[in-house]
Amino acid sequence: MFRFPLFIAITLIVAFGGGIMISLYALDATQGFGAIKLGAWEAFPALQTVEADPYAKSHRARAGKLLYGSAEGLTFTASVDDDGARLNAGCRYRISGQTPPARLWTLFTADNGGNPAAVTTGHPSALNSWTVLRQQDSSFSIDISAVAQPGNWLALPQAGTFRLVLTLFDTPTAGSSGVIDLAMPKLTKTGCGNA
Repeated sequence: MFRFPLFIAITLIVAFGGGIMISLYALDATQGFGAIKLGAWEAFPALQTVEADPYAKSHRARAGKLLYGSAEGLTFTASVDDDGARLNAGCRYRISGQTPPARLWTLFTADNGGNPAAVTTGHPSALNSWTVLRQQDSSFSIDISAVAQPGNWLALPQAGTFRLVLTLFDTPTAGSSGVIDLAMPKLTKTGCGNA
């Protein structure tokens, strides 16, 4: 007598539970469509605009991120170096070159979820275009490691993998179709461990 209602209840629980789990997985698996990759750096130009696809809008809403206008900002992330190896806190890296034109840019180390990485108190986990030391040709070099370095230095968490997040603010590249022709700074591994 209770077998049929119990069967329906179990079916509904599996259907709704499975649907919710698959939806959450789809939101976590992608940030949307239309990614561009320039060396180690990857960006989703439409991710932060009103024209974003439904997956990107859902991802942004779930993360609680603000909406940029089409020419207000463009965020690049790097989870691998220029050779394609995953960024690891046990290694040292160097970013060198120039950024695309922007009124202001910020660079910070982040965990795999895109949140600022937890580094030792007092160590720099972010730099911006106003505080970075530059060469005469306006290029720069930033060392990224867990141990302090002279010049421009970003601290890393003690262990695990991480990402670098470079955001260009008030940049003509965010609203242009020539994003593919941009030259991004190089991200190279300079060593691992104590070597």
